[in-house]
Amino acid sequence: MLTRRLGLLASALAIGAGPVFAQQKRPAHAGRKAKGDAAGATGSSPADTPLGPVDTAARWAYMQDFDTGASLMEKLADEEMPPSSMTKLMTLYLVYDQLKQGRMKLEDELSVSEKAWRMQGSKMFVPIGGTVKVEDLIRGVVVQSGNDAAIVLAEAIGGSEEQFVEKMNAKAKELRLTHSYFKNCTGWPDPEQHMSCRDIAMLAGDIIRDFPDYYHYDAEKTFRYNGIEQGNRNPMVQKGTADGLKTGHTEAGGFGLVSSSKRNGRRVILVLNGMDSMHQRAEESERLMDWGFFNFEDVTLFSAGDVIENVPVWLGTERAVPLVAGRDVTVTMPRNWRQKARVKLSYDAPLTAPVAKGATVGKLTLTGDGVPNLDVPLMAAADVPRLGLPGRAMAVLSKYVTGT
Repeated sequence: MLTRRLGLLASALAIGAGPVFAQQKRPAHAGRKAKGDAAGATGSSPADTPLGPVDTAARWAYMQDFDTGASLMEKLADEEMPPSSMTKLMTLYLVYDQLKQGRMKLEDELSVSEKAWRMQGSKMFVPIGGTVKVEDLIRGVVVQSGNDAAIVLAEAIGGSEEQFVEKMNAKAKELRLTHSYFKNCTGWPDPEQHMSCRDIAMLAGDIIRDFPDYYHYDAEKTFRYNGIEQGNRNPMVQKGTADGLKTGHTEAGGFGLVSSSKRNGRRVILVLNGMDSMHQRAEESERLMDWGFFNFEDVTLFSAGDVIENVPVWLGTERAVPLVAGRDVTVTMPRNWRQKARVKLSYDAPLTAPVAKGATVGKLTLTGDGVPNLDVPLMAAADVPRLGLPGRAMAVLSKYVTGT
């Protein structure tokens, strides 16, 4: 029999739930190389979502719940594509890692090489032969998308941009970004450089999770350096509908944006690429971010110490042992989740003593029409030692006489 708590949950689930999502694992399968220009035939095709197809003008798209890792939207999410300036997320990850390890300080002054000064594209306008503080360079990369600033940082950490790129590729493997390969630190067009939408989303999540002391730079709307003030290129940051991360644009990749927004305690990461204009990028990113927050919610089914069921124990010093999940069980579900999901407990009863606290003795399964299975191991919440010989004899005799 289910406990009253589980019974109430089961009855609630029986009358409601859409797709339920467990923690997403980083994919190990190979992606496909993007072919043709960004504005190709796939641009107008819909994205796959748990609620059915959703139209998007982006050629590539991926949306993820930050806390649960649930995939909310996918469109060629593992296809290798030109990442343009979204490449700079990996540059920033390595910079933040240096700061966290104490190998670099925000007030450190870094030298500007002629290569950095001559770099074209978006610029911070660093002075040739001069020095720039690390903190200013970070703002130059994050807010102004400065290619020159990225190279100054890369040369300081790696000795050269080429050696820094080796570190970028090594870190990509470490972070299990299976569809990413870097040839430069800026996102400057290179036919061999690629990332996937899923990889970009995972890297964005790693930055937010691993470096909370530095993520605040992403929310800055303007930065003034060398007498030149530039606005943050992220349109959602400018509008206040996101708190980071990065835009990108190249001829091959089209217009792209990885953005993150936190609303009512829930964070969502969205990656779009291959759009036709800055206006389309801004409009589409905001529309789909609103869609993700409106249609899904994070639901805590159980907290770590909640007793889910009391299971009989045979020949134990206690007649039953409580089962717990051992951790908070939070999943991302569509807001109509109570309409479809079902809960089921599986365990052998009675358990035979001795039972060790923390031992996995059962399983909770969440299922339903269109609901991916979620299996949660259930653990014994207490030790139940085996009865001594006299006690076992009395228990066996009682069962023989009374049948219980």
